Amino acid sequence: MSDLKFYTYPSCTSCRRTKAWLKDQEVPFSERHIFRETPTYEELLQILSLTTEGIDEILATRGKTYKSLNVDVEDLSVSEFISLVMNEPKLLRRPILTDGKKLVVGYNEDGLKSITKVKQMAPLTKIS
Repeated sequence: MSDLKFYTYPSCTSCRRTKAWLKDQEVPFSERHIFRETPTYEELLQILSLTTEGIDEILATRGKTYKSLNVDVEDLSVSEFISLVMNEPKLLRRPILTDGKKLVVGYNEDGLKSITKVKQMAPLTKIS
C-alpha cells in the first residue's frame, strides 16, 4: 500500500491526466473516489493543514454546487467548513494528492514531481 493518497473522480479530466502521469512514472498510490468515499473529518483537517492558501486552495468555486450555496464560506469556522464539504464533496477541487506532508491540488506536473520525488529525465543525446 502506498502512502500517496489520490482523491479522484473518474470523469474529471485533470484526474485522468494525473492518474496517467502517476502510472507512466510507476508511482504507487491509493485511489479514493472522492464522492463515494468522501474524505473523513480528520483527512480534510489534514488536507487543510497542508494548504498554503487555506480553503481557497481546495474549494471548487467554479462548480454548480459552490454557486448554489447560500453561505459565505469565509464566515464559516474550520469545523463548519469541513462539515459542509463532507456533506457536499463536489465543493472540493479535484484531484487532491497528499503524502501527509505535501499537497497537490489539480493537475500540476511540477507539484507531482515534488510530491513523488520523480526526477525529470534528461533529454537523450545523440551519440556519434
